[in-house]
Amino acid sequence: MACRSSDELKKLVEEARKETVHGRVADYIPALGKADPGDLSIAIQYPGGECVSAGDVEEKITLQSVSKVISLAYVLMERGPGYVFDRVGMEPTGDPFNSIAKLETMAPAKPLNPMINAGALVVTHMVEGSSPDERFEKLLGFVRRLADDETIGYCREVAESELRTADLNRALCYFLKQHDVIQEDVEDLLDLYTRQCAIEMNCLNLARIGLVFALDGKDPRTGGEIMPRDIARICKTFMVTCGMYNASGEFAIKIGIPAKSGVSGGIMGAVPGRFGIGIFGPALDERGNSIAGIRLLELLSKNYSLSMF
Repeated sequence: MACRSSDELKKLVEEARKETVHGRVADYIPALGKADPGDLSIAIQYPGGECVSAGDVEEKITLQSVSKVISLAYVLMERGPGYVFDRVGMEPTGDPFNSIAKLETMAPAKPLNPMINAGALVVTHMVEGSSPDERFEKLLGFVRRLADDETIGYCREVAESELRTADLNRALCYFLKQHDVIQEDVEDLLDLYTRQCAIEMNCLNLARIGLVFALDGKDPRTGGEIMPRDIARICKTFMVTCGMYNASGEFAIKIGIPAKSGVSGGIMGAVPGRFGIGIFGPALDERGNSIAGIRLLELLSKNYSLSMF
C-alpha cells in the first residue's frame, strides 16, 4: 500500500509524542514489554486510495484488543445478532477491561459487552470449527480480507507469552464455563484467543480496516461488501460506547469517533464516511490506552472537526 509522508501529521505526532513520558508499556505481557515507549506513528487511509502517514508506519504490531471488534464482526456474520447477544450484552461498563466483578453480580452471568475480556472470550468461543487451528484460520482469513493483505499472520512469541501469563483470563473462562456460557476446553479457547490477539500488522493495515468500518463494511478498493452495513453499524456503536475501555465516555466527548484500542499501543479509528486511522504508540495510560495515541487523536479531532457528535 503506497502512503505519502505528511509534514502536517509529523508536527502533530511530535506534539503528541511528549505524552509518552507519562505512560508505560504493557510489560505484564513479557513480549510486549520489549516495545520502545517513545514510538508513535499514524496512517490515515482515504476511500479513493490516498494514504498519508507520519512515523514508522511499516512497523509490525499485534492487534491485542483491537481484534475484539473484528472477531465480533465475524461472529455476527457467522451466527447472527440474536445468537450473539443472547450470550453477551450490549452495555458499557465503568470497570477495567479484565474485571471479573460484574460477572459475579449478573444473573445470568453474561458479560456486559464484547469489548471487555470476558465478553471477547465468549465471542471467540462462538467461532465455529473443529479445532483451534481451523477456527483461527477462519478469523485470520477475515482479517486478511479486511486489510486486503494475504501476508498477515500472527506473532508466535507474543501469543506464547500471553498464554503463559493468561491466569486472569483463565479465571474468567472457568467462571463462564461454570455458568454454561462457555462450553469448550478452557485451554483450547485460550490458545485460540491469544493467537487472535497476536495477529500482527502495521498501521497501514490498521487504517485500511478502519476504513472498511468507516464505509459501512464496503471494500474501499472494489466497492464490494465485506460485511453487511448493519453489522458494521453495530461494531462502530460498540467502538464508541466501549472501544476505549473504561475511558470510552471521555474519549467520545473529547474526540468523538468510533475507535478500538489494544494494550500493544494500537488504535484503530473509523471516521464515518471519511477515512480510517491506524495508530501505534506503545506507552499506555493507566486504563490501557496509548497515551500519545489518544493525544494525537485529540489534536486531529480538534484541528479537523472529526467528532460525529
